Amino acid sequence: MANETLKVIVGSLNPVKIAAVKEALALYYPEPQIDCQGMHAPSLVAEQPMTSQETRDGAVNRLRYCQQQQDADFYAAIEGGVDLFEDGPATFAYAVIADRQQMSVGRGANMPLPVSVYQALAQGDELGPLMDKLFNTTNIKQKGGAIGLLTNGLATRQGNYAHALILALVTFAHRELFSNE
Repeated sequence: MANETLKVIVGSLNPVKIAAVKEALALYYPEPQIDCQGMHAPSLVAEQPMTSQETRDGAVNRLRYCQQQQDADFYAAIEGGVDLFEDGPATFAYAVIADRQQMSVGRGANMPLPVSVYQALAQGDELGPLMDKLFNTTNIKQKGGAIGLLTNGLATRQGNYAHALILALVTFAHRELFSNE
């Protein structure tokens, strides 16, 4: 793949998501140039997904939309969501990546959320603007995200997304192990 360019379409215009996709792919494909471009892609789910399934569906819907719009070597989409788990409310993200032959789904870590935040989300608020209000920030969802604010900068939104994509890419790195599934 040396001297080649990988064309990648990301189902978002959010610079954090685009950078996370490029970061993960560069680890698996260090030789080619990576031309990673975002595009608006509808999730077809609520603005603030409130379940794991809705979050996963949003990411897959964004990816499928991108596949219908442009030809690329890879397609990727990331959807952040929240859910109420056994141990309390948490936020997480699904990351989906595909080429022309296969699709793989990864998921980022759960980060606990205060019950008051979850209740506001259940009432219709969206996590990014709610965090902006609580922490007096502006457009945090295109920066460090709730994860950056709540971990005091020890973790980042981009890092969590990239990690989910790195995990999803194992099916591409080891196709022979996944080919019979």
